[in-house]
Amino acid sequence: MTTIDELLADLEGDAPVCQVLVGACWTAVVLEGDPARCGLASTLHAESHDAGPLVREAGRLCRYSARELAEWLNSPRILEASIGMAALNALLEVDESGCVELNAEDLVVARGSGRRVAIVGHFPFTERVRREAGTCWVLELNPRPGDLPADRAQEVLPQADVVALTGTSLLNHTFDDLVGLCRPDAFVVLLGASAPLSRVLLERRVTAVSGTRVVDVAAVLRAVGEGATFRQIPGKRLLTMMR
Repeated sequence: MTTIDELLADLEGDAPVCQVLVGACWTAVVLEGDPARCGLASTLHAESHDAGPLVREAGRLCRYSARELAEWLNSPRILEASIGMAALNALLEVDESGCVELNAEDLVVARGSGRRVAIVGHFPFTERVRREAGTCWVLELNPRPGDLPADRAQEVLPQADVVALTGTSLLNHTFDDLVGLCRPDAFVVLLGASAPLSRVLLERRVTAVSGTRVVDVAAVLRAVGEGATFRQIPGKRLLTMMR
């Protein structure tokens, strides 16, 4: 089974969907309930929509249940995969007693100080890690100055003592290949609001998952709908689950 299949199989229960919001940077899925529950995921955009709709039945997604939308995480349509991840994160039962409130940036810096660090995806804290690490490689699909192209992962990841993987690797279906390149003794962090706080990941060579729990649904939806970046979104808690 793929990691996505295991995450889906591990879900418990289901719930009606009352809102799907696809913002410029983030996607939110809200489930009916008291209180309502909301999950987030990065909004990944297709290069074009020449081949047809980006989202099947757009405008009618509330006809689906949360579990049905979560299955879209396997979709080849990248925007549907974003919706699927947001639905999975909304439905996920998280044992917060097994988590700590910890920013992934601080975790990566602390673990990577003086060591060889590989970061998959150019995060806002990249420059801070570069200052603290002994060696820091940044792998990026669209490299910035100092970054390496993503296709050098096979060369770089086996060398790293600490690896920071973006949660969007689950959305674009590269996670299994990337984590498979990491050494068994490497400290591997899956991070970002897309990263599901599921212990399934801790059985897949991931040492820590740094994700997000929505605590103020209205505030999150307002910010997401206005094109907020992650740091601009209020009403969330940053939680880390460790092996």
